[in-house]
Formats: sequence, C-alpha cells, structure tokens
Amino acid sequence: MLITGATSGMGLAGARRLAREGASLILHGASSDRAAALQDEMPNAVVLHGDLADDSSIDTLRAAASVGLDGLWLNAGIAEIASVEVTGQAVFDRLMAVNVRGPFRLLGAVLPSLREGASIVVTASTSVYEGAAETSAYAASKGALVAAVRSWATELAPRMIRVNTLVPGAIDTNFRRFLDPARRDAFEGAVSAATPLRRPGTPDEAAAVALFLLSDDASYVTGSQYAVDGGLTLV
Repeated sequence: MLITGATSGMGLAGARRLAREGASLILHGASSDRAAALQDEMPNAVVLHGDLADDSSIDTLRAAASVGLDGLWLNAGIAEIASVEVTGQAVFDRLMAVNVRGPFRLLGAVLPSLREGASIVVTASTSVYEGAAETSAYAASKGALVAAVRSWATELAPRMIRVNTLVPGAIDTNFRRFLDPARRDAFEGAVSAATPLRRPGTPDEAAAVALFLLSDDASYVTGSQYAVDGGLTLV
C-alpha cells in the first residue's frame, strides 16, 4: 500500500491503522522531520519525503512501488485561500502542480506496479461543491481530480482496478495552518456551523472511509465519490 500525504492528518491516521493490521506500507510526506518521526514510529514501513511536484519524488516512489501494490491512496495536497483578484500565477501554479499534476503523474508512474484488482483512492474536497468565496483556485484543483477519477475508473476497469474519490469536509487536521489563527478559527467555525452534525470530523473518521474503499469490502465500488463531511454537501 502506498499513501501520499501520510505524515499528518487523514493519511497518518490511515497509515497507523494499517500498520496495526500488519500491512506492508510505503508512506510519503513533504516534511523531512515528520517523515523521520514516522519512520521511528513504524520501523517496518518505507517512509519517504519530498515534493510531489518534483520529478525526483515521482521517480523515488516509482522505484519503491516496483515491489507491487494492492492499494494506492493519493492523499497529498495543499491549500491556499485568496480572492481571484489577488491569486497570482505562483500560487495558482503551485496548487495545480501539487494537487493535480502530482497525483496524475504519480499514478502514471506506479501504474505498472499496481496488481490486478488493486484499489485507488483519491482525496478531493467538499470545496468543489461549496462555492465558498476565496477558494476558487483550490476548489478548481480538487475538481480536476474528481473529473479525472471518473475517467481513470473507466480506463483501469479492464484490469479490475477500482478508483474512487474521498471527499472530506471539515476534518480536524492542521491542513489550514497557512491561515493566521483568528482567520482559521473563523473559517472553520463557519464551516462547522453549516454542517448538520455541527462539528468537524476526525482524521480517523475520514481515514476509515478511505480504508473501506481500499479494501475488498468495496470490491464492486468504482468511479464513486464518498463524502465524509457531516452532511455539509447534503443539499
């Protein structure tokens, strides 16, 4: 099993659960410090770090995956919040490089190592459907993944490889750490207030759905979107 974005949040929660269950894991994250800590925590896993927008990281993961994969969770991503007026080329290009080009190229690179009947999960976001102000570039990057998964599901079906989308809402992680504390609290408070369950989800709750989709329990599920959002996108 290969998981990107595995050194924090949902990816880390999933990696920990899989490790407890004895899975063979290849884990990747952007932070060298968190990767080192995770390697200490999980000495039997292969833990790598790097920037998925760089060819070198793709090549490293291609080599690591050559042992064969039954599952792939394309979970890594970044976020930026800004109005369309002030979203510059550098921010836009960085979002697309990490959130779209990274998973697209990584899938292509490790596809020969995916065994017949393998499962792929791609992490998107409820931002695709919320229409919230100042999220257009981020939402567009995640919307591209939603569209790509539908095509990948059809393309890989002859190999019995399933491809599904995880659509998390307000999950209690450090994902919005780029915001100053006051703005982050206001943003997350507004999202929670709009959520029927009136609370953020936990990384474990989101990871549980991803692991279901990666498992044989979801053997007849492909091309689907599974929202883990407390009902945020209910209407």
